[in-house]
Amino acid sequence: MFYDRVMRMTTLLTLPLAASLLFAGADEDKRLDNATEMFKEIMDTPDNSIPQDLLDKAACVVLVPGLKKGAFIFGAKYGRGFVLCRKKNGVGWSAPGAVRVEGGSFGLQIGGSETDVVMLVMNDRGAERLLGSKFTLGGEASAAAGPVGRTTSAETDATMRAEILTWSRARGVFAGISLKGATLRRDSDSIKGMYGKELGNREIVFGNVQPPASASKLVSLLNKYSGRK
Repeated sequence: MFYDRVMRMTTLLTLPLAASLLFAGADEDKRLDNATEMFKEIMDTPDNSIPQDLLDKAACVVLVPGLKKGAFIFGAKYGRGFVLCRKKNGVGWSAPGAVRVEGGSFGLQIGGSETDVVMLVMNDRGAERLLGSKFTLGGEASAAAGPVGRTTSAETDATMRAEILTWSRARGVFAGISLKGATLRRDSDSIKGMYGKELGNREIVFGNVQPPASASKLVSLLNKYSGRK
């Protein structure tokens, strides 16, 4: 009798946790699908996409589908996305880590919009900063609006020096955007939703963590466009 009561209580206590993990995983699956579709649509228009030579040089990529921006006197940016880095041998891409993008500005702004954001991290130093607990674009890491087109034959000095290049897509228009002042930090809830346990972004992208099944399309797409095969 006592054992049965204990088992019932254990079941009642664990059901909410299991349900929360299930719904969290479903949220991440949808966001991964959105990130995959966003990147595919951008790269399928080569004359108005991320230059291939920059993508080939990039150490990491950050994809934030549907970064939200709303403002009433105080402007604010908020989004959740994924970071993937090249494997140590330079061939293929890692499992996805998860990041939150937060930032703000002051101004007489009213209204709101939703924007897709892509960031390329161009060197190992930028990658190390990105994978820390928190960093600020244009602060700890130099950032610049990325150029658009097939190649960057007319690269500017800012593009050449920047550790992170940023783009946005809103209402179908894809262009370089400055996100200076925005902060990026690890999204622990998303990581739990994908992997079912606590992990650090550095552990995921530089370790031997296997990507969840829901991320296979995104990893394959990145390998297709810039896997250095």
